[in-house]
Amino acid sequence: MCLAVPGKIVAVTSADEAQADLGGIQKTINVSLIENPQPGDWVVVHVGFALQKIDEQEAQKTLRELEALGESAAPEETRS
Repeated sequence: MCLAVPGKIVAVTSADEAQADLGGIQKTINVSLIENPQPGDWVVVHVGFALQKIDEQEAQKTLRELEALGESAAPEETRS
């Protein structure tokens, strides 16, 4: 199963690459598929590529849903 996740661009390092925060993990992503990437932009990232920009509200909603899925899939003894 493949999953695209929201990430926030923290720095644009070249015409094709940027540093993004993906749930607290900083990764280099390819931004060649989106127009005018800027620090602070929220993007959907799949296999290291930013596929499209999204607004922060949608990004936060998706992150909450992913967190809830992770909690529901955790063994009962690790749930809080």
